[in-house]
Amino acid sequence: MAPAPGIPTALERPHFIGIGGAGMSGIAKILAARGAKVAGSDAKESETAQALRALGATVHVGHAAAHLADDASCVVVSSAIRADNPELARAAELGVPVVHRSDALASLMGGLRPIAVAGTHGKTTTTSMLAVALTELGLDPSYAIGGDLEGPGTNARHGEGEIFVAEADESDRSFQKYDPEVAIVLNVELDHHANYASMDEIYESFETFVGKVVPGGTLVISADQAGAVELASRVRDLSTLKVVTYGEAADADVRVHKITARGLTSEVTVVLDGRYLTFAVSVPGRHYALNAVAALAAGVALGIPAHNLASAIGTYTGVKRRLQLKGEAAGVQVVDSYAHHPTEMTADLEAMRAAAPEGSRLLVVFQPHLFSRTQELGTEMGQALALADSSLVLDIYPAREDPIPGITSALIIDAATAAGAQVTAAHDKDAVAGLVAGMAGPGDLVLTMGAGDVTDLGPLILARLSA
Repeated sequence: MAPAPGIPTALERPHFIGIGGAGMSGIAKILAARGAKVAGSDAKESETAQALRALGATVHVGHAAAHLADDASCVVVSSAIRADNPELARAAELGVPVVHRSDALASLMGGLRPIAVAGTHGKTTTTSMLAVALTELGLDPSYAIGGDLEGPGTNARHGEGEIFVAEADESDRSFQKYDPEVAIVLNVELDHHANYASMDEIYESFETFVGKVVPGGTLVISADQAGAVELASRVRDLSTLKVVTYGEAADADVRVHKITARGLTSEVTVVLDGRYLTFAVSVPGRHYALNAVAALAAGVALGIPAHNLASAIGTYTGVKRRLQLKGEAAGVQVVDSYAHHPTEMTADLEAMRAAAPEGSRLLVVFQPHLFSRTQELGTEMGQALALADSSLVLDIYPAREDPIPGITSALIIDAATAAGAQVTAAHDKDAVAGLVAGMAGPGDLVLTMGAGDVTDLGPLILARLSA
């Protein structure tokens, strides 16, 4: 198959509104590497903006009509951009076409062999594992990930190889735009309550995504998670689709024989085509080991030898905010987690429990993400926090949402307390670092958890511990 084409005409001079976001910056980076004249704006200055400028992009801070160049070929937006954005209004005045982020990404995959990674959680880790492993094997893939690997701007790359690995976002149904050769579905659960009213709507959306796999392509799907098992049963009659299951279930096509925890890493043994294969996973927790197995199955579906791929997956050292060790001070390790859905929270807390030395405590700083998610899943979030020895719960991080009357982090705190957890409300974010430093002792693990700006607290906690 031929290498990637250049730039679709509409994307020769794109302007990105919110160019600093994880998904948007990745597409901008690939277009810049392909030679497009990239411009955009973001609410604030960031390391990502600086990384884009280093690639030749023009990045404005703040949103203003004047930031949109008269010769822009299109304006790229994500679902997070509000209708009253001044640059969007200016685009309408000038008659500049507006392109959704997912359409831009879909056009970049044209002529390549795409792997699209979907699921309610685990997408970023699995996509990253594939990107790292394929790069390690010299296949020079292109990739677009929803998080950074080892530094700012490492969420995407334009490669000369024929494989394109992309994180496929179900939250706004945009993953239905892609035509992958291999689709991965890690799990199917109810989330994104602003866009989905029921599990039936979620299943329909995932069925549409799977239905877009090219004829003769492969669906790699969990054999363990109930929603994935149900989805697999719904799509098995698609005659042009090969379905490969993975997991601990006895009938899985790629069966997990054993997962062994080794501190902040683990080792996994799988049975593939009747043979045992053991490899290292450099992040802790059963769920990350299973993500690695999904990545292995997807690479094998593209014809890559399993033993080569397994050892290459072992070179993956993690992605920012996915149980990322931020540092150690006064004998206390501080780890950062992006988990914000109860299933993710439980998985990461269990992984940290397994990694914690005997006799040490697990202390959590949790920041709920979105009022709508807290309204629907706050009770389950609180129950998850019962896995920690002690937790501080911050106020809800609103992101793109307006407050919902009566919905506060008290919903989570009450549920956690009822589940026997030791939980304290932390309304003053600035005081948290001092509180945690006062609570933690040598050997303890501190976990900052949530999809908002709670990630900023890790370095502050370390500084207070050092002092």
